[in-house]
Order: sequence, then C-alpha cells, then structure tokens
Amino acid sequence: MSFFQQITTRSQSINSLLCIGLDPHLKELNLPSTSTTEEERSEAAYQFCLNIISSTHPHAVCYKPNAAFFEALGVNLGCKTLKRVIDAVPEGIPVLLDVKRGDIGSTAAAYAEACYDDGCGLGADGVTLSPLMGWDSVEPFVTGKYSNKGAFILCKTSNPGSNDLLALPLQTNNNEKLFEKIAKLANDWSQKAADSDGQSTTSSSASPRIGLVVGATDPQALTLARASAGQSTWILAPGVGAQGGDLDAACRAGLNDVGSGLLIPVSRGISRAADMGAEAKKLKEGINAARDAVLLQRLRQNDAPPQDTAASIAPYQTEFLKFSLAEGVLKFGSFVLKSGRTSPYFFNAGLFSNGSALYKLGKSYAAAIMASELVDKNGKVTFDVVFGPAYKGISLGALVCASLYSDFNIETGFAYNRKEAKDHGEGGILVGASMVNKRVLIVDDVITAGTAIRESHTMLSTIEGARPVGVAIALDRAEKRSLEDPLSAVQAVARDLDIPVLQEYLRLSPEYDEDVLKVVTEYRSRYGV
Repeated sequence: MSFFQQITTRSQSINSLLCIGLDPHLKELNLPSTSTTEEERSEAAYQFCLNIISSTHPHAVCYKPNAAFFEALGVNLGCKTLKRVIDAVPEGIPVLLDVKRGDIGSTAAAYAEACYDDGCGLGADGVTLSPLMGWDSVEPFVTGKYSNKGAFILCKTSNPGSNDLLALPLQTNNNEKLFEKIAKLANDWSQKAADSDGQSTTSSSASPRIGLVVGATDPQALTLARASAGQSTWILAPGVGAQGGDLDAACRAGLNDVGSGLLIPVSRGISRAADMGAEAKKLKEGINAARDAVLLQRLRQNDAPPQDTAASIAPYQTEFLKFSLAEGVLKFGSFVLKSGRTSPYFFNAGLFSNGSALYKLGKSYAAAIMASELVDKNGKVTFDVVFGPAYKGISLGALVCASLYSDFNIETGFAYNRKEAKDHGEGGILVGASMVNKRVLIVDDVITAGTAIRESHTMLSTIEGARPVGVAIALDRAEKRSLEDPLSAVQAVARDLDIPVLQEYLRLSPEYDEDVLKVVTEYRSRYGV
C-alpha cells in the first residue's frame, strides 16, 4: 500500500484528519538546568515522543517527527533516537518525516535512502521536500524502489516570509503565483512518477505520490492551492493553534468535495497538554465538527430543491417508485423505526421476492449506475468488479451484473463475502471474481448507519490494489443521523470513505394524495437533510 493510500485508509478508519507532530524541543524535555550529556538528552527526547505516541495513537492519522530537533540532540545519538521513535509508532500508522530536503542527483538519492531504508536509514513512509530545484529534486523520493513512498512538497508555507518568494506572480497570461504553479506540479509530478515506473495514474492500483504543504494561516492561498491541485491531492496545513491559523477557515479552503484531502498537524498544542490523549481527541473532534459544518454549508448552497419535482425524476426512478409501491416494498402510514422515530413511510427491500420484481430492480440499479459519474465519456464503467456484501448484497450484486450486461452490454466481475470463513474447498470468506488490483463497486439495499459499507471498505483494503470507487443503493432516506448531526448516513459514508454513493431517490410525487404529501413534508422538515 502506498504512502497516500495509507493516509487515506487510516483517515477513513478512525474518522480523523489530525496529524501529530513529534518535536522534542530541549526546553520541553524537563532536563536539569545544568549541562546535560547527549545520552540524557536523547533518552529524554525518546521518552517525550513515546509518551505522545502512547497517549494519542487512536486519533492520529500519521505522526510527523521533525528531524531538526533530533539532530540537535547530538552527533552520535540524535539520528539513532529518531530511528527509535519511528520504530515505536504502531503498525498501520504512517510516519511523515519532516526534513524539507531539496537537492538533485546522487545527493537527493542519498537523502532518500537515509530517510526511507529500514536497514541503514530511518524507515519513514513519507517526507517533506522543497520543490524549488524542480522535478530532479523530488524524483528519487517517489520513484523506483521508493514508488510506494510519498512526499509533501512546500507550496505556500505558514510563515509570513513565505510571501517573499512563494507569492510572487509569474509571467503568465493569468499572472498566477508561484505557489499556484507548484500546486499544479503536484499532479504533473505524480504522473511523471507513475510514467517512470510504467504505471498510469488512472489505473486501479495507482494513487498520488505528491502532496502539498500549504499554511492554514493563509486561507486565500489554501483556496487557490486546492483549486490548482484538484480533488485527489492531500494538503498538509500547518499553522492552526500556535501560529494563529483559523481551523474553520482552513477547512473551508482546503477540504476537497467529500470533506477529505486535508491534514491538520498539531505539535505543541498536544505535547504541552496535561492530558495529551484527551487533547488529541478534542482536536480530532473539533476538526471533524469544522469539516461537517463546511459540508453542510456546501450542501445547502448546492442542493436547492427542484422547481418541478415531477420533471426532476428520471424515468427509471419513476418506474422504481411505481413497482416499489405495487410490490408493497414502499408503504405509507405510521411506522416506528429502529431509531425510535415514527416515520410516515417504510421501505422493505426483502419484499422484492418474485421474478418480475427482481428483474425490474436489477434494471433500476443498472440505469442508475449508467446515469452516474461511474461512467466515462466513452460510455464505459469505471469499475471492474461488483461486490455484494452478505447477505442482501449478494443477490443484489448478481442482479446488477446481469442487468448491466443485458441492458448495456457491460461486462463486469462479481464477488461477495461469506459471514463465516469456509475451512474446506476454496476456503476463506471471499467468493467470485478476483479483486486484486481492481476497481470495485459495492452494492447494497439501504444505508442506515453505514456499518456494512464501512466493513466492506475495510475488508477490501486488505486486498492488494483493490480500490472501492462507489456504492450503489436502492434507497437513501436522506435523513439526519440525529437532530444534532446535520449529515445523513449516506453523506457520512461518502465523506468518511471518500467514495460517491449512488441511489434511487424517494421523492414527493404528484401521484400521492394530499394527506400523504402533508405528513411526509412535515417529517422531512424535521429529519431531512
């Protein structure tokens, strides 16, 4: 798994955008005021970092040790202490080594070896680099034997002096600034890296290799950098807290469309706290709250209700609603849900229980998929395998594959899982098409809390190169998870897992009588998103 795949997977699995810095300032090590030996300084620095890691690891997407503070410990033990700290980070949590290297040729290659190699080097997963010497200074860190590593390049840093160079306008038609050009280069260089290793950045196993460092202290620059870099680039945004950066503004400016792609690094705000674990949890939750507020604001801006409800429903959606009503799958009345809410409608996909209903259900799924963003400009789907999570997803996945082929001549693989591992025959819990290095569409009936989809996502992350690219469901109730939580389960899944969710829509129809319309409207005004 590549560095940025590790970042993405870790961020999703713990629902966090927090990067924790490991900066053992000598004045924070509680050393005696008299002179100390290198051994004493190094051991104090190691214990300082170890305490942070042991207290905060449930909330950290990654750890970012700053090499300078370790080098300052002494020429004999400084780097050894840094290696000890990196080795102490729990497995599954990537380490971003903050070194800001910038050189070319054999010097850059030697720097890369020193940062990455497990034997003679430090064993880091990613680094920070200065890009001002060009691609030559970045290439050795993200290609060849280090193609699974990653680099955050300095784009628009958080210090005021960054304006001296990084904010200078270039002689281009639109007078873009130097940092905007650097942001664009992140994608160009990721492509160069993939090309040099014989990969394509659009392949199922590829991921970006370059991220950006953009200070949270300059939200305008952060906005421009995000626009220049696009949606898939990760941005490290230092400066929140001690340097005066505003968290809400940073999230508004730096998050991508699904509320991801942004890491907020914090060092002193955690290391100086009386309870570092509690402070890390508080910071994580604060970042998440800021992120959710941004997503809610965007939803309100972009999701204005259609003027003509009937006209806004696609033919396949109308057909889906009609046969759902005819089969009794969709009912109106008064129903107490598992959440305790009393709903005026209820959807039970288990009642699609005969041949004609299943035939129509498969056709509706296929039509929704082919009308979605998972189809390229040539009419080809951008996934290789349909995965149906046990139990309902198994039959749904089979229906979808068959309907895609019969209606659109689209051939895809089909796979599913067992709830219990099989210890004979082919064994294991996965059945069907291989998902190694494949793009995967997950199919299910509804998303209530998102648990099944998250479990599927976690399962797929254990398969080499498997990449979930979307989720297709039959119904989105489009309801808040609670009155205090502005997002629906579907929106939370799309945000946390960074994948689109396709669904049929339960909309108000002019065919419903006035009493139904009134009750549903009142319910939606209270619980709808």
